[in-house]
Amino acid sequence: MRKSFYSALTFATLALPAITSAASVYDLLALANNVLNALIAILITAAVVAVFWGVVLALFSTAEGKKKEGVKIALYGVVAVAVMVSIWGIIRLLQNTFSVTSTSPVIPQGVQINTGL
Repeated sequence: MRKSFYSALTFATLALPAITSAASVYDLLALANNVLNALIAILITAAVVAVFWGVVLALFSTAEGKKKEGVKIALYGVVAVAVMVSIWGIIRLLQNTFSVTSTSPVIPQGVQINTGL
């Protein structure tokens, strides 16, 4: 419990300057978009590295257990890449289907109250 609290507190402390430097909600959403895009790229890269690491283990290991472990790592890496790219493709398909040309967020306007009678 304490460890997760301290982790959340550390993350909030490190993220605070980035959040406060945002001039508007659009800037904050753009920052979140950039962070998510970087995270996706890191995850895909990690999955591809896992595939190659599994292949290297399977090809160059002499022990049978290491070969099976390498094949398992490579298989999980291929599945991870396939899932991530499939989700990416489904999102792109939905964007094309519903003619979403802009990826900027739609934020509703506040309620306008006419005080002049």
